[in-house]
Amino acid sequence: MNELSQRKCVPCRGDTPTLSAEAISEYIKVVPGWSFQGGVIDKTFFFKNFKQALIFFNKVAVLAEEEGHHPNMCIHDYKKVKLTLTTHVVYGLTENDFVMATKINELE
Repeated sequence: MNELSQRKCVPCRGDTPTLSAEAISEYIKVVPGWSFQGGVIDKTFFFKNFKQALIFFNKVAVLAEEEGHHPNMCIHDYKKVKLTLTTHVVYGLTENDFVMATKINELE
C-alpha cells in the first residue's frame, strides 16, 4: 500500500463498492495523521499563519482537480486547514480517498 502516491484516482460510479472495515483499518495505517470516523477520513493541518494555510489549501485544490477527487475543505482559526475525504457517489470510502490522503500528506 505504500505505493498509493503513485496511483491515480479512478472515476467511481454509484455501484462502486466501498471498502470493508478490514481494508479501512489497513489503509488508515499508511496515511499518518488521518483518522477514520463515520464513513470519512479527516485530518487537520496546522500552519504558522493564514498565508501558509492558504497556500496549502490552494495546493490541495489543484491536486483535487488533477485527480478528479475533491475533499471537503475548511480553513479555521486562521491557520488550520481541515480536510475530509469520502467518495460522495457511494456514500463511503474507496481507495481513491486513501490515494488522495497520501498525496495530500506529500504536499506538506
